[in-house]
Amino acid sequence: MGMSVTISAAAAEDAEQIFKLQYLAFQREAELYGNYSIQPLTQSLDSLKGELATDTVLVARLGDEVVGTVRGSVDEDGTGKIAKLCVHPRLQGHGLGARLLRAVEEALAGGGGTTRFRLHTGHKSESNLRLYRKAGYTKVGGRTASDGVQLVILEKDAKDASDFAVSA
Repeated sequence: MGMSVTISAAAAEDAEQIFKLQYLAFQREAELYGNYSIQPLTQSLDSLKGELATDTVLVARLGDEVVGTVRGSVDEDGTGKIAKLCVHPRLQGHGLGARLLRAVEEALAGGGGTTRFRLHTGHKSESNLRLYRKAGYTKVGGRTASDGVQLVILEKDAKDASDFAVSA
């Protein structure tokens, strides 16, 4: 009998598994852009531990293994900023990214002060863009990251989050 994937808040002891998963999962992005200095690959473990202490960090677990993760925070303007959504390569394409996205939206909206969600991805990252569009996000701008990658910035109203039905 197979195990099901569960999503929950990350704990401090998850830091190393998240760190390794992030490095593995973002290899495809680095290859796509021919740039192995993208931030998810150069982030230090200490920096990630800092995010665990201050941000909303969720993990998807298959048994004891962390197979997905996402981070978020709400700024003073009520914008829920979502970052570093990643799923283990062997589990990609099965709806886990959509489940993680929905879960972080719900977590960030829980305080009631969140007015919109914002995230970004590289302009060549078609599978990411497809996921975000399906989840109700629309392009609101773009910028060049410090590593030189052209980013697409996407947003959606927080009230629209309840309209996003997840199937996994």
